[in-house]
Amino acid sequence: MKYGVTYFPTEYAIHPAELAVALEERGFESMWVAEHSHIPASRESPWPGGAELPQMYYDTTDPFVALSMAAQATTNLKLATGICLVIQRDPIHTAKSVASLDVLSGGRFLFGIGGGWNLEEMRNHGTNPDRRFKLMRENIEAMKQIWGEEKASYSGEFVQFDEIVANPKPAQKPHPPIHVGGAHPGGLRRAVRYADGWMPITGRDDEDISRFLPDVKEALAKAGRSEDDFEVTAFACPPEKDVVQNYLDKGVSRVVFGAPPAGRDVVLPYLDQLASLK
Repeated sequence: MKYGVTYFPTEYAIHPAELAVALEERGFESMWVAEHSHIPASRESPWPGGAELPQMYYDTTDPFVALSMAAQATTNLKLATGICLVIQRDPIHTAKSVASLDVLSGGRFLFGIGGGWNLEEMRNHGTNPDRRFKLMRENIEAMKQIWGEEKASYSGEFVQFDEIVANPKPAQKPHPPIHVGGAHPGGLRRAVRYADGWMPITGRDDEDISRFLPDVKEALAKAGRSEDDFEVTAFACPPEKDVVQNYLDKGVSRVVFGAPPAGRDVVLPYLDQLASLK
């Protein structure tokens, strides 16, 4: 079992470099950061986590900048987006950010992606929410071409570009592991189709995602894929010993605990509590 921690890197939260060092010292495998470019003032889309959107959603910094700080301060810790809203990003620029971070960190990046929930935020970026999942797939397919080919091109419904030369290539081959976040069954279907792992949506209603593991095995078998090359991550796993043990027993690959966007005086003791669950 692998253990990670996720948080929103805000101005008032523990610095990402300090958090990364603390995680590495306590034996955690990975550090995950969230992404929102902005929050539309209209606030029409309901937040899946409840009635009131927490302030940290408004205040989070750019994930690649935060993870670069974390990379500089550590040597072994995996650095992950949880999640990167690729449907709101240009795929050529994003491919450059991913490859750059992977190279400069020595091949430690995990690329967590998702389609998001805030429809107005998507529309501000010119994304049609009804077509976002096909756009997400095309963005990933296009980025794989950029990472894997000396001269890359892509022609899809939403993403098109003629041959380009884009370096550096990622340190990890053929590319950093891609983990798709999303609910069952759509999230699993997308992950099996073009990714290396699935992050079921959990933590909002304490749903036991281990009940979906038989579906994972079935979907991988139908796609002709090996279970050894696919990870299931229990994202925002409730910090309870019996929950962690259940996931360990059921074969979940990784649990990722949520840390508050608070200062070191709050976060560091909390990390000590989380470390006791491993």
